[in-house]
Amino acid sequence: MIQAHRLTKRYGPKTAVDDLDFTVKPGTVTGFLGPNGSGKSTTMRLILGLDHPTGGTVTVNGRAYAGHPAPLGEVGALLEARSIHTGRSARNHLLALAATHRIATGRVDEVLDLVGLTEVAHKRVGSFSLGMGQRLGIASALLGDPSTVILDEPINGLDPEGVRWVRHLLKKLAGEGRTVFLSSHLMAEMAQTAEHVIVVGRGRLIADMSIDELVAGASATVVVRSPEAEQLRHVLAGTDVTVNAASPGVLQVRGASTEQIGETARAHNLAIYELRVEQASLEDVFMSMTSDSVEYRAADLQRIAV
Repeated sequence: MIQAHRLTKRYGPKTAVDDLDFTVKPGTVTGFLGPNGSGKSTTMRLILGLDHPTGGTVTVNGRAYAGHPAPLGEVGALLEARSIHTGRSARNHLLALAATHRIATGRVDEVLDLVGLTEVAHKRVGSFSLGMGQRLGIASALLGDPSTVILDEPINGLDPEGVRWVRHLLKKLAGEGRTVFLSSHLMAEMAQTAEHVIVVGRGRLIADMSIDELVAGASATVVVRSPEAEQLRHVLAGTDVTVNAASPGVLQVRGASTEQIGETARAHNLAIYELRVEQASLEDVFMSMTSDSVEYRAADLQRIAV
């Protein structure tokens, strides 16, 4: 379990993490979301003792990371897969890590097999592709068979098979009762992998809830296809209902249920060919929720020539 209480980190005048409170529970894959500059990486560094908080505390399984006598057995982490001596082989890198905690050589071979690197175990890491480096980073995180796993962008550089493998691996680890804390910018993959999300923006907590709750809380859009769309738009629009023309003969309605739309159309003798509910995706909700927290915003492509 990871617990942060009033966690704060300042770098001079800049506050990277601002009074964060959250708990990452075991048995669940918890996603950590936020735009660039939101404080995600700093928070992960604080959890792992790589930075010292300006205020507040963060513990893993009841202790600060540095307080664990054998931290690899408590916390496995992947923050930067390429921070490995490029002249070492994958196996020698893991053997060096294992020696620091008296981990058996057999465990090194187990994790190499688990991540699919057995055939290249004796190759130098400098020759590895980005995806292979990610797999080695995951192997390093799992070497001590930890109860808590922290991964920052673990599928970066992986092919589709590797992405699916990571997804299943994380769910398996959580199913074993471990704490799994995952950061990613890929919303579609996060929606398939995580059950709970913590969202931050400009260092502050924005949301801490299950993905189902987060998405369900967003207003759904009802798509209506009708040969009398213009007339239907006028009778549907009201104080709590917004209606937009998506295309000729197609309306997007918010604030009214399919039942209400159908009853209104029947009352005015207007034909409907299709009624379809479109629930907001995790990406839609995330973009809306963090729109005021984006630190680096690109130009609107609709306003400029490419």
